[in-house]
Amino acid sequence: MKIVIDARWIFTQISGIGEYTRELIRQIAVMERRHDYTLLFQDATVMQRTIQELDLDAALNVHPHLVPYGVFAPRGQLDLPCELRRLGAHVYHSTNYMIPLRAFPRNRAGTIRCVVTIHDVIPLLFRDHAPQSRKARLFPIYRWLMREIGQRADRIITVSAASAADIARTLEIPADGAIKLCPIHNGVATRFSALARRPAKDATEERRILYVGRSDPYKNLPVLVEAFARVRPRLPFPCRLVVAGSPDPRYPQASECARRLAVDDHVQWTGYVSDHDLVTLYQNADLLVHPSRYEGFGLQIVEAMACGLPVVCSRAGALPEVAGDAALYAAPDDVDGFAAHILAVLTDPALAADLSRKGPPQAARYTWRATAEKTLLVYEDLSPP
Repeated sequence: MKIVIDARWIFTQISGIGEYTRELIRQIAVMERRHDYTLLFQDATVMQRTIQELDLDAALNVHPHLVPYGVFAPRGQLDLPCELRRLGAHVYHSTNYMIPLRAFPRNRAGTIRCVVTIHDVIPLLFRDHAPQSRKARLFPIYRWLMREIGQRADRIITVSAASAADIARTLEIPADGAIKLCPIHNGVATRFSALARRPAKDATEERRILYVGRSDPYKNLPVLVEAFARVRPRLPFPCRLVVAGSPDPRYPQASECARRLAVDDHVQWTGYVSDHDLVTLYQNADLLVHPSRYEGFGLQIVEAMACGLPVVCSRAGALPEVAGDAALYAAPDDVDGFAAHILAVLTDPALAADLSRKGPPQAARYTWRATAEKTLLVYEDLSPP
């Protein structure tokens, strides 16, 4: 069987979706020899980097392939269906929501079967999730597109049971078509480990609260800044909030909140961080806090737990499903609740140690190998007779 995986979701800066795509390819290249895989790229530099990072030259059944258009380019809607036919594809997998609609007719099976990963439907659940984004500005088109994809895809992979339920409801996928929705959890890369975690700090050493992610409004970062401002004067040692993620000038609310509360000198904005530096941040921090109003999975939660870092997060979306009893929870907008949990973890060594102990075995439940194995079963379920 010939399977085409759309790797154009791997960008120069690796996002959560880029990590998902990269790790799926990594595992397939190592474990799978029965089928033939073509990986679509739009950027030659990213393609060469991915070949090198994943040692794809050693996988004789995996073939990188360059196309001259991005995932959102109109040309892709016109030309990619023909390219898939030219490649002899039996199954096409988009690792995020966009697909070439012309290749997959509505309400009937096409000659090429379609698998699409929809990580979440946040824009359909929260209209103000990111008001300056293209999805928000073109919301009627986005809503139409997502419903079309829900009708045209042969299988929809999503990354949690919580996300699957919301996809079924918002995209109006009938209950008797449950086989179309395939919840498959993300994994965590082996580089995230508690083995190199720093020993306990002394009574005067600075503590670090870590946030990893974007600054879109639904991520709720100002709630964390406000909770940090409330906690900091009550701590017997210095404390810093480290915000790791690419800056977005469209959403300055968190930095404005830090200035208004006079804690901006104690907030560190790292910008985009490399794979290596992200691991170092997890291993050197004292606590990860994630106040997001919704996550389809919450990759940073699992990465932090794998590194033995205590986690405080929202009881929202898939976060309780993924973190289980290895995290402390607060309602997304409960500043007092987040402040109380932060204070407790930073000042109670026994509580911090308990969360650090629970984290790695909880994270070990999620492996990219399992993600790839379950995804392969989805492909094979669509194999031609």
